[in-house]
Amino acid sequence: MTETAAVGEKKSIASAITVHEGRVLLVRRRVKEGSLSWQFPGGEIEEGESATEAAVRETREETGLEVKDVSVLGERVHPNTGRTMIYVACQVVGGTATVVDDDELAELAWSDGTQLTDYVPYPFYGPVQEFLDGNLSS
Repeated sequence: MTETAAVGEKKSIASAITVHEGRVLLVRRRVKEGSLSWQFPGGEIEEGESATEAAVRETREETGLEVKDVSVLGERVHPNTGRTMIYVACQVVGGTATVVDDDELAELAWSDGTQLTDYVPYPFYGPVQEFLDGNLSS
């Protein structure tokens, strides 16, 4: 698995799929064009960092929530961005999720299975959807 990009290539992105008490953590990200988009916490994998380390770090930096990685759910090239995405299942180990990085995030939410399509109206990458189906309250 390639977790860092060669010189000139865009770095891979690690996303933290954090389910706690039957709900998944979503962040409403401010994208460069000014619109807002609901996503999982995450960001670029930095030099010398694994995807799991990046997912844990990004969750802490964006939301203040302390998580630990449980497993890598899968990896793909995102069909809209062309960036390599690595999805990491994470478990809460401490803290309370709040918007810490308010330059990057507008808000956050914990969503159960019945609310999820209100936030993200399109299907998730297969292994992520399977993980959510098995772990979210409905």
